[in-house]
Amino acid sequence: MKKLLGLVAILAFSVASYAQKGPKIEFKAKDNTIDYGTVSKDSDNGMRTFEFTNTGDAPLIITNVQSTCGCTVPSKPTEPIMPGKTGKIDVKYNMNPGRISKTITVESNAVNYEGGKVALRIKGEVIVKEEKNVLEKQKVGPQS
Repeated sequence: MKKLLGLVAILAFSVASYAQKGPKIEFKAKDNTIDYGTVSKDSDNGMRTFEFTNTGDAPLIITNVQSTCGCTVPSKPTEPIMPGKTGKIDVKYNMNPGRISKTITVESNAVNYEGGKVALRIKGEVIVKEEKNVLEKQKVGPQS
């Protein structure tokens, strides 16, 4: 029994020592998604921020951030993010009326995502507020 416990302890230590070392990126947004909700083109500039932390043990370098279309413009950190520090990726959507469903791909040296690539998503809906024409006659109920 002692031999079995000793073997299990050695195996557990061996597995722990082979854990991935290097930079790791963890985003604050649930499911790496920001939901704009229903927003008005006139009252929202379309800017959102994905915050992340380097939970690894080496500097995190964001090498590229790109969107699936030209209507979404992302920006990336220019300096490495040190272990334990946070960074941000700003995303500006052009606020065209309609449904929002876009993907932003982040490329980095993070070891906790295959190839260091992470997909971020934005979703929601942009509406145009109806403007009231002050010159238009008000509808009034039947008059006696």
